[in-house]
Formats: sequence, structure tokens, C-alpha cells
Amino acid sequence: MPHHLARWTGLAGSALLAVAAFLGGALPDSPLRPTPVSIWQGPHGPLVIAAWLVGTVLLGYAWWALRDSVPSTRWALTTVGLWLLPLLIAPPLASRDVYAYACQGASYAAGINPYEQGVSALPCPWLDTISFIWRDTPAPYGPLFVVLAGAVVKATGSLTGAIVVFRLIALAGVALTAVSLPVLARRVGVPAERAVWLALGCPLVAVHLVSGAHNDALMVGLLVAGLAVIASRPGRPGPLLAGGALLGLAAAIKVTALVVVPFAALAAIVGGYSIRALIRHGGWVVGGAVAVVVGVTFAAGLDFGWVGGLARGGDVIAWTSPSTAVGQTVGYLAVPFGAHVDALPVTRGTGMAVLALVLLWLWWRARTREPLWYAALALAATVALAPLFHPWYWIWPLAVLAATARRTGWFTVVALVASFLVLPDGTGLARFTKTVGAPLMTLLVIVFVVWLVRSARAARQPVAAD
Repeated sequence: MPHHLARWTGLAGSALLAVAAFLGGALPDSPLRPTPVSIWQGPHGPLVIAAWLVGTVLLGYAWWALRDSVPSTRWALTTVGLWLLPLLIAPPLASRDVYAYACQGASYAAGINPYEQGVSALPCPWLDTISFIWRDTPAPYGPLFVVLAGAVVKATGSLTGAIVVFRLIALAGVALTAVSLPVLARRVGVPAERAVWLALGCPLVAVHLVSGAHNDALMVGLLVAGLAVIASRPGRPGPLLAGGALLGLAAAIKVTALVVVPFAALAAIVGGYSIRALIRHGGWVVGGAVAVVVGVTFAAGLDFGWVGGLARGGDVIAWTSPSTAVGQTVGYLAVPFGAHVDALPVTRGTGMAVLALVLLWLWWRARTREPLWYAALALAATVALAPLFHPWYWIWPLAVLAATARRTGWFTVVALVASFLVLPDGTGLARFTKTVGAPLMTLLVIVFVVWLVRSARAARQPVAAD
């Protein structure tokens, strides 16, 4: 597809998504427990579904078509900016999380610790906008975001004003990512224009980061900025400390950012790896990250209850998480035999144990290779093996993979599929497709494991002499 045609095709898709947001997005007064059928039968139902589907197809196709032929970084940034404009002024699309942000901010502003009590304890003036499952659960976000949310609510005093500011914060995170990505790409030898395009032109960014105003936008922006500072000034204490501090700020939004810190410590080393070099250079990165997380937590007058709040994410059961899908499939297979098996605790626990081993293995390999590439793989493994997967989670690894990966097919396919998993009003399709989705995901896990085993065996076989 010619690049000028791709630009306007994507803009048409973004405009259609904005239409879907106005007619049937995640509006404050929309039903909290809709189904795909009820959406279809509701006001403008067929038009909402059609605008969302066609808009996502157009936006996704335009992004995919230019994944290896972006004219320039400036062209990519201009095009992404055009695509974001319609959704920047539309109501929230595909998620109600921004309402939870406002209520948690209201709780903190009123002197309530959101890690100890749910938003129903205030009660939040906008409690009716939040899904029932999240009203009595502690906040899973880091202390920096809780402080920001409280400041936003204090400054605006209204739900609409809070949504506008949260969206501007998300836009700032996207801009920070755009500025930082070329630095990472240059270190690894990846074209900067391709990195910017893959990371920011993806439909997940427009729909979930900008329209949905997810705090993941700020977390990713700080994370990529921290890695960029470290990659541009390895071996220099000041920049390394600053880079570690940026990673700490990212973790103070969402703790997932800490996954990249050990790899960032390796990227800080000048010369070959050694324990002494790791301590001498990487210690600045680790020290900066830890100091900021601890400092922000206590400066906010909070504690580390947000770590425990992460466990409540497991209350959502969706086959889009491979470990959850395997557990669901085991339960389905047991039904014909008259048994009722809840395998989720076992499969999810196994997934987390495998994740710990994978992260250790990736870090060990990264000692003598490009650590930024392995940081991207670590983020991808974290998303894949966690008990819960939301489509916008894939943006975490996507941003770093875009700047470090040589082959782009596998992670761009995941991003495209994830773009179709949530309807305009925030209804997750995984909830209504579990009997088909869980077995298919389980089959994919089996195929992947078999491929890994065969690849490992082939790597160990000696090469025959000519």
C-alpha cells in the first residue's frame, strides 16, 4: 500500500472508531454488565458494532501494511498524530478503567488509603460508573499514580474534567515514548522510523492508551525513557542514576516496569560483563530505581499494599492468559467424567513459576548479548505467563520490541489480534468465547512447547562435517 493511502486509510478507521465511541463507547451511564447480544439490540447497536469493526480493520491494516516501509520518522509521527486526533476528542472507548482512576483519586484526596479500602468506602461520587467487581478491591496501581489521580480529582472536581486530564497524561506518556524510541533503536541498529511506527501506530495505542486513557501510557513512556537514557550514556554515573530513577517512576505507576531493571543494569556496563562491572555501573541503575520507588511510596504517605492489590487481578478469568486457558480446558475435559476440577490455581501457579525461571534464563543470556532485546523478551514473557491478560498489556513489550527486534511478524500479529478482543463499551469478548478460546489457546501452548523442545534438541545435535 502506498504510504499516503495508508495514512488516510488509518485516519478513516480512527474516525469510525470515534463514531463508535460517541454512539456506544464506555460512557458513564452505559450498562455495567452488557453482552454482545444486548449491545447489538441496544440503541444504534448494529451501527456501533459496524463502526468499531470496520474502523479497527482499517486502522490495523494501514499499520500492518507499512510495518517494513515507513518513509521517515517525521512521517510516522505526523501520521500517528493524525490517527490519534479523532479519539482524543471522543468519549472513552473499550474500557471503564478511567472511572476507577477518578474514584481512587477521590479516595486518596479524601484521606483514605486506597490500598486498604475499595472505592465504595468513600463512597466515590462516581461509584455507579465502576464495574461491581472493582468497587471493593484495593488499588493495584503504584503510589505515584495514586498521588497523580488524587491531584487530578482535586484540580478538576468533576468526572469529565478528570477524564480530560487523565487523557492528557496518557498523551504525555505517548509523546515521551516517541521521543525516546529512536535512541533505543540507534543503539541496537534498528531503523528509528520503523520503531516509532510499530510502537505507536498500533491500534492498541489509539484505542486503549489515548481513548481509554490507561495509565500504561505513562508507565511505558517512563520505562522507554529510562532505557534510552541508560543506552545513550553507559558507564556514566549521573545518567545511569537518572535512567534508574525514570525506571523507578515507571514502577511507581505499575510494578511491572521493575522487570526490566536487571537488564537495564547490564545495558549500563561499558566493556565486557563482569561482576565488578555490574556492581560499578549497574548499581547506579538499580539504586536509582529502588530509591525512587521507596521514596515515592513514603512521600505519598502510603505503604506497599499496592503489591498485594495486584493479586486481585486474578479475579478476572479469561482464556487470553495461556495459564488460565489451560486451567479452563482441564476443567472442561473433566466434566464428561462427572468431575468438577478447579485447575486454575495450579496452572496459574505453574505459569508464575515458569515465568521466574524464564526471567532468570533471559538475564543470564543477556550478559553476553544485547540486554535491551532481552528486556523486551522479559516483558513479553511477563505478559504471556501472568494469570491475566488485557489487550493493552501487550503495549508494554511492544514498545521495546519495536526498537530492538529484527523480526517483527510474531509480536505485530499478537497486537492485531488483541485489537479485536474488546467491544466499544468495554465488553471483553474473551468472557463469551471461553469454551472455544480456552481449548484453542491450550492447543497453541502445546504447539509452542513442542516447538521449543524440538528446537532445543536440534541445537544440541552436532553439525555433520562436509
